[in-house]
Amino acid sequence: MTWDAIVVGVGGLGAAAVDHLAARGLRVLGLERTTVPNALGSSHGRTRVIRKAYFEDPRYVPLLERAYPLWEALERDAGVSLLRRTGCLELGPRGNACIEGLLACAKQHGLPHEVLTADEVRARYPAFAPGPADLAVFEADGGVLQVEACTRAHADRARRRGAEIREGVRVASIDPERATVTLEDGTQLSAGHLIVTAGAWLPTLLPALPITVERQVQLWFSPPRDLGAFPAFIHFTEAGNFYGIPGEDAAAPIKVCRHHGGRATTADTLDRACDDADEVVVRGHLRRHLPRLDGARVDAAVCMYANTPDENFLVGVLPTAARTIVVGGGSGHAYKMASVLGEVAADLVTEGRSRFDLGLFSLERSGRWAR
Repeated sequence: MTWDAIVVGVGGLGAAAVDHLAARGLRVLGLERTTVPNALGSSHGRTRVIRKAYFEDPRYVPLLERAYPLWEALERDAGVSLLRRTGCLELGPRGNACIEGLLACAKQHGLPHEVLTADEVRARYPAFAPGPADLAVFEADGGVLQVEACTRAHADRARRRGAEIREGVRVASIDPERATVTLEDGTQLSAGHLIVTAGAWLPTLLPALPITVERQVQLWFSPPRDLGAFPAFIHFTEAGNFYGIPGEDAAAPIKVCRHHGGRATTADTLDRACDDADEVVVRGHLRRHLPRLDGARVDAAVCMYANTPDENFLVGVLPTAARTIVVGGGSGHAYKMASVLGEVAADLVTEGRSRFDLGLFSLERSGRWAR
């Protein structure tokens, strides 16, 4: 059978792509090496932060403004909670490039936000101990995505729309120009288009792409009874950037992690075991800026970032193969946009273009990629 589209990798991005392609009435096949969802790639760990004011680049904002209603529609269809608006607090020293980027982005796009001094942060959120030179940008619209539930909801809706998703199927290789997939058992599958959303396995399938894989550790800590109000947060410090996500209730563990700083790895050689050394840097951040959380670590998990050199995504048609579309290189911040990136992939297949400006994510932004 020849499929209209085969999606290679049904994690967060792939599940959304399968769903949106199926919604267009296409014959869609999703291939996932393990299960949907799973805890072996980049789309696990219970939660992810979602926000609109984007210090990384203001060109992300149109995607984020579309992502929110898509998540809300998926939540209604699934009948389960997927998006919690906890607010998002982003802190850093005055003059910090990320803080300045946030403020410029919010101004450019007219995004509602508050600017808080360090004293105002301590008064509103007593668990935080910002530095004396810190200020904060607070977005009430920011919040938390339930990551495994979101992936499952996309996959379930895709199946209801007629898509086939095969789990436990390993792809040995792809031929981008012919839009074919060869499985490890030798089976070959053909499609009108390939959508490659293989996350940390992208360098294995498309080694010309400049993606490096980074080991990341997610940590959860037991909250004290007197924690008080606690939003999702990102803190930009000299020791690195850290983020945190509140639990579903006051007694639930709080996730606190360092963003980047992990060691290089590959998807197939990743060390998945966590030990005390994995929490040293995060523990230092807790002691300095969140002392009430400097208690028992109650859980830990390892995931992977698939990083591009500039940490912007890869989204578009492979320069050497018009029938193959790549969505990846999330660099640790793509999941919040999975809902809209799946829609973008479907647009590229069915219309040959996207309504969004994808220049920031072009696969042609490095001449080496196009060879």
